[in-house]
Amino acid sequence: MDGQHLEKPHSHGHATAGRTPSSTSQNPRTSCHVSESMKDLTHLKVLQDPDHRDRQKRHPTTIMLCKSQSSQAAMRPKEHKVFMEEAYNAAICFKMLQDLNGSDPVHLKHITKKIKSMAHKAPNLVLETIHDYFVNNPEISSRHKFRLLQVLEAVIRASNHLEEAWEKTLMQLALENMTKSTELEEAYQDAASDVLLAVCRHSWRAVAQHLETEVLTGVFPHRSLLYVMGIMTSNESIFHKGEKACWEEQLAKMAIKSVQFLNRDMWFKELLLALTKPDRTHQEQPPEKIFLFIYYGLILQAEDNATAVRAHLKALLDTSHEWPKQREGIALTVGLAAARHLDHVWCVLEQFSQSSPIKWSLNSFCLKGQWSEDLQWRWASSTVLLAYGQMAVRARAHILPWVDSILSRMVFYFHYSSWDETLKQSFLTSVLMLVGAISHNEGAHSYEFPQISELLECLMVLMEKEPQDTLCTSTRQQTIHIISSLCKLKPPWDLERKSRLLSVCLRSVLALPMLDVLEKHTCLFLEPPNIQTLYNKTSEALDQMLQSFIMQNPTAEELHFLLSHMYVWLASEKAHERQRAVHSCMALLRFLSHNLYLDTKEDFQRIGQLVGMLGILCQDPDKTTQHSSLEGVSHVYQLLMRQRTRQVLKVEARAPKQLSQAGKDGALFWSSGDGKAAPPAPQEMAFTKDHIFQPGSSQVIKEVMKHLTMVELTDLIWTAVNGLGSTSPSRVQAAANMLLIAIREHGAKLETVANLGRAIHVQLCSIHMPRAKNNALHAVTLLARNHAPELVATLLDCSTPLDSHAFQLWRALGAEQPASRLVVAELLAWLRERPLPPGAGDGGTPPREKAHLRSLTAMNLLHQLQFAHEFKKAMQEAYPELLLAFLTQMHYVLELTLPEEARPSEEARPSEEARPSEEARPSEEAQSSLQSTSLEALKGLLSSPRHWQDFAHMELQGAWKLFSSTHTYPQGARLLARAMVENHCGHIKAVTSQLLTAVRSEEERERKTAVLILTEFLYSPTLPEVLPREAALTVLARGLKDSSPEVRVLSLQGLANILFHPEKGSLLCGQLPAFLDGFFHSSEQVVVQVMGTVSDVLHSLGTNGAVAQSLRVAFNARSFFDDDRDAIRAAAMALFGDLVAAMAGRELSGLRTQVHQSMVPLLLRLKDRCPAVVTAKFALYRCAVLLRWRLQHTLFCTLAWETGLSARHFLWTCLMTQSQEEFGIHLAQALSYLHSSHRHMKTWAALFIGYTICHHPQAVSQMGSSANTNLLFCTFEDLKKDPEPSIREFATRQLSFLQEVVAAKPK
Repeated sequence: MDGQHLEKPHSHGHATAGRTPSSTSQNPRTSCHVSESMKDLTHLKVLQDPDHRDRQKRHPTTIMLCKSQSSQAAMRPKEHKVFMEEAYNAAICFKMLQDLNGSDPVHLKHITKKIKSMAHKAPNLVLETIHDYFVNNPEISSRHKFRLLQVLEAVIRASNHLEEAWEKTLMQLALENMTKSTELEEAYQDAASDVLLAVCRHSWRAVAQHLETEVLTGVFPHRSLLYVMGIMTSNESIFHKGEKACWEEQLAKMAIKSVQFLNRDMWFKELLLALTKPDRTHQEQPPEKIFLFIYYGLILQAEDNATAVRAHLKALLDTSHEWPKQREGIALTVGLAAARHLDHVWCVLEQFSQSSPIKWSLNSFCLKGQWSEDLQWRWASSTVLLAYGQMAVRARAHILPWVDSILSRMVFYFHYSSWDETLKQSFLTSVLMLVGAISHNEGAHSYEFPQISELLECLMVLMEKEPQDTLCTSTRQQTIHIISSLCKLKPPWDLERKSRLLSVCLRSVLALPMLDVLEKHTCLFLEPPNIQTLYNKTSEALDQMLQSFIMQNPTAEELHFLLSHMYVWLASEKAHERQRAVHSCMALLRFLSHNLYLDTKEDFQRIGQLVGMLGILCQDPDKTTQHSSLEGVSHVYQLLMRQRTRQVLKVEARAPKQLSQAGKDGALFWSSGDGKAAPPAPQEMAFTKDHIFQPGSSQVIKEVMKHLTMVELTDLIWTAVNGLGSTSPSRVQAAANMLLIAIREHGAKLETVANLGRAIHVQLCSIHMPRAKNNALHAVTLLARNHAPELVATLLDCSTPLDSHAFQLWRALGAEQPASRLVVAELLAWLRERPLPPGAGDGGTPPREKAHLRSLTAMNLLHQLQFAHEFKKAMQEAYPELLLAFLTQMHYVLELTLPEEARPSEEARPSEEARPSEEARPSEEAQSSLQSTSLEALKGLLSSPRHWQDFAHMELQGAWKLFSSTHTYPQGARLLARAMVENHCGHIKAVTSQLLTAVRSEEERERKTAVLILTEFLYSPTLPEVLPREAALTVLARGLKDSSPEVRVLSLQGLANILFHPEKGSLLCGQLPAFLDGFFHSSEQVVVQVMGTVSDVLHSLGTNGAVAQSLRVAFNARSFFDDDRDAIRAAAMALFGDLVAAMAGRELSGLRTQVHQSMVPLLLRLKDRCPAVVTAKFALYRCAVLLRWRLQHTLFCTLAWETGLSARHFLWTCLMTQSQEEFGIHLAQALSYLHSSHRHMKTWAALFIGYTICHHPQAVSQMGSSANTNLLFCTFEDLKKDPEPSIREFATRQLSFLQEVVAAKPK
């Protein structure tokens, strides 16, 4: 490549001198040409040889060319070889130049490529060969010359240096061909002009001087000259550093000298003709035309006569505005003229704006005029807009006072022009130019621009009108760039407008479809844009806008303001929107982290929310989103540490203390390596371990949480809770994970959790992922460790009605044993509150439907939680409190449903406010619901494994219905307390302790319930252990002074207990014979009352019992089991059961015999036609307990709820397995019932006998006479016609079996 520096190219004259014609060459100069050129090529091969380099210096090429053939022959063999190689290569180049005349495009392309390759190695050889071939062969075709010019231009470009002689020669060659007219027209001229431009790269001043001479001749310049000047003006690569300014300065001088030509009609006409000449393609404007607009503008700028300037601009504006490049050129000329004539240019544009063509092109004119469809004027307003922009750029130094006026005109055209893509692009371009001019003006900061607000409205409208499903232009990018620049100008924007602007910009960019979808929209374009590049630039513009905002107001408040508009996109359901949003968020945080713009004096607002949003996205399924989020968290951490470090330094400055030196481990390993931010102290950065920075790792969030304040942590937790409501499963899972982490690490420090618990309940219904739901519930469990009371109070309001999600929350509250006890205690406290119903004392008019009170909700919750395994133990421990609370609550519910006339008297009521108003009474449906709930709560408590016997007593007696009214409530409470005593309940002592507190309660209902239970507990042998006789007497005596009459009566009844009057035992026993005689009274009512009185006496005697009279009572009671009078049968069975209960624990053989003999009648009476005889169930159960049957719980369940053959078979099995020695008695009793007139009794007896025969065939022999057998046959025949299929089937099988047994019986 250095060969061109070792030899001097010759001028044309020298090239021809001393050359000898050769018969092998087409011209007489080929031999010398080949000789010279070959040396240049061969030099490349010996470039590394120092000896050769020295020889070159000692023997210059010019001398070698002048040597004779004899001298050359005398050269050393090596030099001769080089000479021959050079000649050979020159000949090849010559041949390739000849081949350029071919017609095969592929071959031509190959030749051109080879010549260019040769030119890179030996440019001088190729340069001289082309020049000589071009000059010495004038007869070649224009197309051949055209290709030679193209190759020549490429060779000149490839040369690093061009000798002056070659510059002049090639310049002359180019100038000669630039103005030639050939069949190739402008293409040929442009190729010659490109040769001149290539020379210009080596010596632009010589070319410029020549151009200036040609332009200033007074004759309008040829198109090719303007083409060269246009390229020189627009292409900076032609010049070296600093030379472009020199060319522009020379061009300005040329313009000044050309002012005189404006007055020459011919020159001016040719100028306008060249400016308005249609272009070859309307998308691209030729360089000569671009230059002409510039040159025209410079001439007008130099013109001193303002009138002439106006006239020329008016003439220019009156030309066609149809094509975009034409409009841009006109605007450029106007702008250049405005650099010196701003006032006059403004006047010209105002006059043009008032012209008819402009007016008719605006939307404000609904009528169509002569210009409405004329394409020449359709986009004239676009030209005006561009002209305003060019004015601002060219007159930058004087533009500030004009900015508002220009902006007002731009806004006007925006609103009133016939809007299309052309006008939109012109508007954006002009605004960009104006804003750019303002930004580069140092005095802009002292100006206020009121019109900016109007411009912003236009920009928002423009962004909103952009199609949201396509991205084909740079409109968004340009608009956002404008906004970025405008935010630096005064006056400051109001928050509402700024917020709208942010929302519009973010939606316009982030909500775009995915890139592959965007590319599909451009598949039909002739020249589709690069969607990836276009989006990247648009996204970068958005990031720069956010950075510009924060630079103008570098405060934490501004940061929160910006980020708050991005949160909705960070939580988007679409992965690509989240990815874009988190990238923009990360870019903003990175900018603040690397550049110390943000003021660290104030606390960061809502940084917890930011950490929460990014923390959730760190677990996003999209890997790109994960990495961006993680990097964003790292930058947040840097900002946070910087702010915290500043606070620590302030504190230490007040109390001077030597700061510890930061260690090497304090560097933030996850940062981008910028190193600008000062690293935090080692103790703050102790978590910098590699494993916590992996995507999806929860450790990074844990560490950031350690440095958040309580308020910031609360924001983070709320962000996680809000994330639970997302429809994206992955986001819900991530939010639940982060919520659990935050609560586990910092839940104990939270000051209040009421709203948090309420929010979790709301979100729980939308969580469908089991793992996420479990995490959210576990978080509630952790909160309950320190905030159980507050959570209970909050969730009470969320549990009306109690849905499955609320119930899950309650179970989560009690998942840990200590918390479950607290929850039960709090619910009991709320249960005892028993708040007033609406309108009970405030004088208002409450709604007819009473709202559920917290007390009633607590009752329902306690009822439901009894069956949750998390609360089993807590419920067992709180059994005494729950029992008394539920009983009192039932009384409270009954009070709420009382009509006015049935309520307690004024004296009995504690206060006026304690009375529920008539309007506050629940509806009948609500009453039923409340009573049912309270009763079910009590049932649930008693149905636990430890207390089912008490439940069985109440269920088998049908005692639950006693709690349906205030009149029967005392009897129900007594029966329950009596069942506890009878079953020797282990909680009697604990319940008694609660009673002693309740009798001092301010609530009448609670005192009443306590006294009711206490009076029954007096019969318990364990009562004295907790309440001695004297203490019980004192409590009841105090009850005599109670304000409630009912409490006084109940206390008096308690004082009459045999415990306090032992002498009453013998007195009552002495009365029993007389009562027993009363059983045979003729009056049914008297008999029933006497039997009831005997039951009361047995109960009153308590443990002392009427042992001596027990057999007689049993015998007499049994004698009435089959009485025809329903009431007496029922009373007799009830009395027998009471007797069995009273004698429990005593070994009385006679009584046991009576019990055995009563089992079959009691069993068969379960199907008695009288509903009152259901007491047979309870009596049968009591007898089974006395006889110590096994499976007592199953027996109770069967008696209480089961029906059908299976239940009857189970009862028969229990009887037969437990009383085999009484087999014959039972069978005989059953046979007697076959004579019953009642179908159900007869059927049940037949079934009983059938079971017996089936399992004990020998029983047939014990049936006695054949009459019994025949009766049994007849009964089974009748049962074959029973309506119940199972009975019919059983009877059929039994009849067949009985026949077989009887047939097999020995006669």
